[in-house]
Amino acid sequence: MDCSHCFHFLAFLILLSSAIDGIQGNAMVSGTVFCDQCKDGQISLFDYPIYGVRVMVACADSNGQITMSREETTNWLGNYAMKFYGSPDLSNCYAQVSSSDQSSNGCNIAAGPAQKLRLMFSMFDMEIYSVDSLLSQPAQPMSFCPKSPNPVPAPVIPVRPPAPVSPVLPPPPFKLPPMPKLPPLPPLPPMPPFPFLEVSACTHQNWTMLEYKCYWRAVNPDMKVAVVFGLLAARRYGTDMTLWEGLQGRGDPYKTLLREGTTALLNSYNSLEFPYNSISVVTHMNWALMGSQRSVLLTALRFIRANSGSGRATCKFTPCK
Repeated sequence: MDCSHCFHFLAFLILLSSAIDGIQGNAMVSGTVFCDQCKDGQISLFDYPIYGVRVMVACADSNGQITMSREETTNWLGNYAMKFYGSPDLSNCYAQVSSSDQSSNGCNIAAGPAQKLRLMFSMFDMEIYSVDSLLSQPAQPMSFCPKSPNPVPAPVIPVRPPAPVSPVLPPPPFKLPPMPKLPPLPPLPPMPPFPFLEVSACTHQNWTMLEYKCYWRAVNPDMKVAVVFGLLAARRYGTDMTLWEGLQGRGDPYKTLLREGTTALLNSYNSLEFPYNSISVVTHMNWALMGSQRSVLLTALRFIRANSGSGRATCKFTPCK
């Protein structure tokens, strides 16, 4: 796995952890149910997700006795999701279609085979399981389904050669009259500048000025630091601090890190040529919060250097209208 994939995966974990108010042990199981219209035991072109189907997840012990089970109904997209509290062991659990609440759909007569749960993610006492697609089948295959994979070829009927026909000459080609020449098009006006494509780096003082508030993109001043930067930031700065408040921090290495990290994130959304993109800003912030105070200071200094333009870029802000 190269470095870019590492950054994307770490960013995914950080964004996922930001949605967790606290560390809660639970497991999530999700999957989809399809209507197997041709009753061939697999998903094909003729199958579609089915609504209103009851799905049961059951767990058995070493003797095959059911120790835990839960049911859920599929939504309009054929999806279902179940939550098990307390981080139970779901390694010996399976999911299968149990019944249908919509008797009019004609696809609730028989259920396909049960599918075993597969662990996809485990972190912070939280586990996510996925299930291969489940099938629900009608009483008989639909009329438009293929009858047999090896159909019998139709008998070949000999065809008599056609009688010779005298050639018919094509009509003379029709020529359109010459079209008048069109007048030349007027010159196009010059394209307006694209600030996003320009090299721009602005300090936290610029971002706190009210006349530049229209440059806040993707995030707004009232968004929580914990939501933007994740679980580690929530532990350090609390869950109520906003990005606007984070821009005021000074006199402490961790407050300086938050101030310059927030400034770097805003610059990354404002300029494509900024040294850090949004994912790398969040990644470096969390690496610093997991390290020592020296790591916090070094990361804050790197952000300060990038936010000041390092002598190669200036702030391209103009007052908002």
